[in-house]
Amino acid sequence: MLLEFALTGILAGYLAGFLGIGGGFVVVPALTFLFLKDPQTAPWAIHMAIATSLGSMLITSLSSLYAHHRKGAINWPLVRSLTTGLVFGAILGAAVADKLQADALIRVVGVFAVMAGLQLILARKPIGEKPVPGQPGVSLVGFVIGSISSLIGIGGGALTGPWQLWHGVRTQNAVATSAACGFPIAAAGSLAFIGFGMNGEMPDGALGYIHLPALLGIALTSALAAPLGAATVHRLHPDLVKKLFGVFLMLVGIRMLAGF
Repeated sequence: MLLEFALTGILAGYLAGFLGIGGGFVVVPALTFLFLKDPQTAPWAIHMAIATSLGSMLITSLSSLYAHHRKGAINWPLVRSLTTGLVFGAILGAAVADKLQADALIRVVGVFAVMAGLQLILARKPIGEKPVPGQPGVSLVGFVIGSISSLIGIGGGALTGPWQLWHGVRTQNAVATSAACGFPIAAAGSLAFIGFGMNGEMPDGALGYIHLPALLGIALTSALAAPLGAATVHRLHPDLVKKLFGVFLMLVGIRMLAGF
């Protein structure tokens, strides 16, 4: 399955670079499908897909974070304010995922895939001038975002970005800050999934719930494909591609809700 892992990483990386979205909504369904085909990984397919998605983001998010930091676009005080909530939320999300049966967890991911697809199709961008709340409110927001992101294997940009836009943050800064927030989610979520996965008899090549061959294949190829996606932004129309990908996500989500 090494070729399939590499192709998954290429698609996830390209879309991340081209559309500015995280690759989790590509990686999790794709890996779930691939793991279900292998009798050794099938019992833990969705759990391993989510954990491996977070693990790959732990590696690939560093380059994105560094690029945004060099441009001075990251609101680091806001990142620090959110981090504690993001970390504890990510741990909770992994704990909930660990306790959920595979069928239920697949349907949870399916619901969020449909919602993400609708958001891409409708292309609604929240705009607001409401000030960012104080530390207790920010910590609570971080906790909720971290929990959901770790539960379904995404970096949190789909949640952190709109929340910042609602509070009047410029789009460029919202995207950059979301990228930085993805690292603590990926780090805490990955470690939690490793720990929780140690309780079961995982297949060869697994570290807890993280499938190391898939992690390596996705991390390497997605990192190479992301610049290619960014380079084609000016050659194709991103809005059209977003709508097409939104339709694809909705179909994937519906398939997951119906059961693979």
